[in-house]
Amino acid sequence: MKAMEALLPKTKAPMPLSEAVELLKKFNTTKFDQTVEISMRLGVDPKMSDQIVRGSVVLPHGLGRTLRVLVFAKNEKADEATQAGADYVGGPDLAEKIKGGWFDFDVCIAAPDMMGVVGSLGRVLGPRGLMPSPKAGTVTMDIAKTVKEYKAGKVEFRNDKGGIVHGAVGKLSFDADKLVENIQKFIDYVVSLKPATIKGVYVKSIAISATMSPGVRVLLQ
Repeated sequence: MKAMEALLPKTKAPMPLSEAVELLKKFNTTKFDQTVEISMRLGVDPKMSDQIVRGSVVLPHGLGRTLRVLVFAKNEKADEATQAGADYVGGPDLAEKIKGGWFDFDVCIAAPDMMGVVGSLGRVLGPRGLMPSPKAGTVTMDIAKTVKEYKAGKVEFRNDKGGIVHGAVGKLSFDADKLVENIQKFIDYVVSLKPATIKGVYVKSIAISATMSPGVRVLLQ
């Protein structure tokens, strides 16, 4: 870690995204393919409901891994989910399985008419960031499209209590230009979600990092 930190600018000043990615790729020192993540510190008040920044974005080059998608649906919507590539499709049976401690999935999607079943899972899915939500686009009538988007590399995010948005944006093995495009897409989308009630600076700082690397500050352009 000390050797990697020695490569960082002594001033710790933010750098253009392409340069930041180039530096980050020098930190590829592990035997496994590290996940690249972005953190954006926003000038929001997390206690104000109208300043919550949340959403989901489809990255141009995916995440470098296939997400396991669970769908709560029935009848034709269940068929749509299966045909779109969902890993698990069901109703009360899946809810009971989750209540029993099963969480072998990365994304949970629900048709609106299944929220009566899903609602009881709030206490177990909520803390894990898996609870379906209309704002996140995971409670939807367009089941097939949503499943395909997550399979292709869709990322959900929501600012935490410190006003910071986190998200995975690819793997360290990705070509530099692909990482740049993924990261820029994430940044642009978060910037587009600026709440109207915010006064002053919206994006205070941006940093990218790998699973086992120091953070590299990125200049907002």
